[in-house]
Amino acid sequence: MNQAQHAITEMHAITISREYGSGGGEIAARLARRLAWRLVDHEVITQVAQELEIPETEAAAYDEYVEGRIARILNSVRPILGSSALPTPTAYSLPSSGIGTSSSASLSSPEARVRAFYDTQRHVVLAAANAGHVVIVGRGGQMLLADRRDVLHVRIVAPLAQCVAYVTRREGMDEAAARARIQMKDRARARYMQTQFHGNHEDPHLYDQILNTGVLDLDSAVDLICLALERKASRLHVPTEELGPAAGMPRYAGQPADFPGRPRSS
Repeated sequence: MNQAQHAITEMHAITISREYGSGGGEIAARLARRLAWRLVDHEVITQVAQELEIPETEAAAYDEYVEGRIARILNSVRPILGSSALPTPTAYSLPSSGIGTSSSASLSSPEARVRAFYDTQRHVVLAAANAGHVVIVGRGGQMLLADRRDVLHVRIVAPLAQCVAYVTRREGMDEAAARARIQMKDRARARYMQTQFHGNHEDPHLYDQILNTGVLDLDSAVDLICLALERKASRLHVPTEELGPAAGMPRYAGQPADFPGRPRSS
């Protein structure tokens, strides 16, 4: 194993945030296959549903898409969610006690069921990251794992017209329906981030890398993410004070100044 490959093994996770129709989900799947890492995407719903003993269809309704009635429920419990402490599991599998066992009477109200869903979902994402070598799609991974240097955060975007073309081709709908679906999904994801994490997923400072698939093909995007993973891994043990754009840079030879403008002709 060469030095770069060894460094990558010390990285625990990659989070993928994506605009709907940008190919982000497909990139995550290809990336997981390339690295032989586990893809953590829709299986989160299944695991949370099992832990809470609720139908998988109900868990899917809560997932990242907090529209309509669910959005109103979340807004009503937002202070509770914002102040609740997040568990820090040490393995991918959830323990058999705690959040996952509080069903039946304790989950009788809609507010309690929504709150329990998101608490458990956070628990699953944290457990996956702690287990290591996972590609986490959405679910606020860039916020939950923001302070971990052993996680690479990536966002995938694309021009709207190309997102429409992607959804039209992949989901077999006309352009008007595809455009409406994209707008609904992206609006729901923005609301999810604001409601659950008080953040904006379009904030570039949340990410190590932002890729635009308007020109890049999906495999090239995977190549670039792998390169970024390798480079971030190589800096994993560099002291924090030695990180950043100033690292290794000498002082300007003279006084920094703006570029002079063209001299005016007389």
